[in-house]
Amino acid sequence: MDKLIRLQERLDAAPARRLALWDLGFRPFYLLAALFAALSVPLWALQFSGVIAQPWLRGPLWHGHEMVFGYTLAIVVGFLFTAGRNWSGQATPTGPALMMLAALWVAGRVLVLTPFGVAAAAANVAFALLAAWGLWRALRAGGNRRNYFFVGLLLALAGAAAVLHLGQLQWLSLPGEFGLPVALDVVLFIIAVMAGRVVPMFTNNGAPGARARREPRLETVALASVLALLVADALGVQGLPLAALLSLAAAAHAARWCLWQPWKTLRQPLVWVLHAAYFWLPLHLGLRAAAALGWVAAGPATHALTVGLIGTLTLGMITRTALGHTGRPLRAGSIETTAYLAMLGAAVVRVGLPLLDAAWLLPSVGLSAALWSLAFVLYLVRYTPMLLWPRVDGQPG
Repeated sequence: MDKLIRLQERLDAAPARRLALWDLGFRPFYLLAALFAALSVPLWALQFSGVIAQPWLRGPLWHGHEMVFGYTLAIVVGFLFTAGRNWSGQATPTGPALMMLAALWVAGRVLVLTPFGVAAAAANVAFALLAAWGLWRALRAGGNRRNYFFVGLLLALAGAAAVLHLGQLQWLSLPGEFGLPVALDVVLFIIAVMAGRVVPMFTNNGAPGARARREPRLETVALASVLALLVADALGVQGLPLAALLSLAAAAHAARWCLWQPWKTLRQPLVWVLHAAYFWLPLHLGLRAAAALGWVAAGPATHALTVGLIGTLTLGMITRTALGHTGRPLRAGSIETTAYLAMLGAAVVRVGLPLLDAAWLLPSVGLSAALWSLAFVLYLVRYTPMLLWPRVDGQPG
């Protein structure tokens, strides 16, 4: 009996374990995005192979829409809500407001599988608009004008989603997929900006002897080339002019990557994964230039961006930021490293096999989907408890 009493006293004295899922934006959106990524890409592979029927947004349009406005936008919003609080010193949406945004995102994922096209459009556009509003309120209250352009980029994604859905509904005389290239260019610009800010810093902090640096003129050319690409895609530029712009952009970003000294990071998985991801950016631009000239198919260039760059970089960032913002050491273990290698394998398979032989497209889709899904299953196994429960150091967030 005395042992039972002492046990109860210890339980009473222990701090209550509460759900922390709605304490900061990265928690629900990283969790939802990883779960969605693990499920949706294998579903697309089954649809692509003809095993299951198509949803309302049919075929590649559904897959492209969900990878941009589903998975990627969730990661971007989770990251910006978390970083926005640090930038501004003000609260970004938490609690009921964050719950509402997460519910709206989930509704968007469900509605694109139904015949209710207007409702799907409303949910997806409203999510991006409300996310922009939540970030803008915090930045404005904190006087952080430097990062207002992220609000503009979220608004641009809302506009691209609206154009895509209105085209699909035949309310605009545009192809239903028109908004996707512009949306991908917006995501590309977000990545280019954020990578320039954090990758050199993380490299110098995490890799002994590294001297990653930024060259101001090169930074200007690299970022301006992505903005020029966005304008070119919005205007429908094709052929040699587009290939020339893409080649310039590829050279600028390759030079930028070299200045960050990726070879110095091979002992630090949390750092080398960011360099490995960024390598796919100039590769994507180069492959796209070749596609614009008719030398290769467009698919490998697209997947160098979506699987190689976006997939690998977001996986690297959602591990790093989850560790940091839950009060844990910034150290990747075997689970994280395996997940990174699985994602890079997914990119190599999806891009490389069809380039070698177009007949390998179908098996490349299946194998790449399996590796992609494995990466996010590993993330969920390792990080779900971290995202659900409070920080280990007792700090807010």
